[in-house]
Amino acid sequence: MDKSKLKSKRSFRRRLPPIGSGDRIDYRNMSLISRFISEQGKILSRRVNRLTLKQQRLITIAIKQARILSLLPFLRNSNEKQFERTESTPRTTGPRIRKK
Repeated sequence: MDKSKLKSKRSFRRRLPPIGSGDRIDYRNMSLISRFISEQGKILSRRVNRLTLKQQRLITIAIKQARILSLLPFLRNSNEKQFERTESTPRTTGPRIRKK
């Protein structure tokens, strides 16, 4: 038999868990929480995070608590100048006249 046909399985490489045993999942632990949020401010899925179901639930609750307490923004804008006013322009030049 050909050796290339025997080794059809992919090699499995064990990765380190994203949350260590000493890490406490809490809304105050911002360095831990920020790893599980996307650039837009969305909570990343369990598949992306490589978390257990229990860990994902605890992370989600911690992120929501931090958002409510204003420790984290609900949205992260890539364009921070989006809400700034550039110039104040007058809307009307004279008194308003109704047309009949």
